[in-house]
Amino acid sequence: MFIAMNRFRIKPGCEDEFLAIWRQRETHLDEVPGFRRFNLLQGPSTDEHTLFASHSEWDSREAFEAWTRSEAFRKAHENAGGRRDIYLGPPEFEGFDVKL
Repeated sequence: MFIAMNRFRIKPGCEDEFLAIWRQRETHLDEVPGFRRFNLLQGPSTDEHTLFASHSEWDSREAFEAWTRSEAFRKAHENAGGRRDIYLGPPEFEGFDVKL
């Protein structure tokens, strides 16, 4: 199994808007072979930002990488940059191979 995560630093006061973007977003993940599950996680808040992380589980690293090259990926991300003003920098990707 492979876990893919993106960390997002969101400006204080923009958390509800960030969540609304994700609620309204069509991810197209259900069309993708090897996809298992998705969660959007909210972490701690500071005076500078609130931390969020997208968390997706895949059958394998190869399945995840195939998704990143797919039409479903392009469709899911076509409007991703629409509200850049609420983000404090780009998302930070982390990928993990599950060992136990």
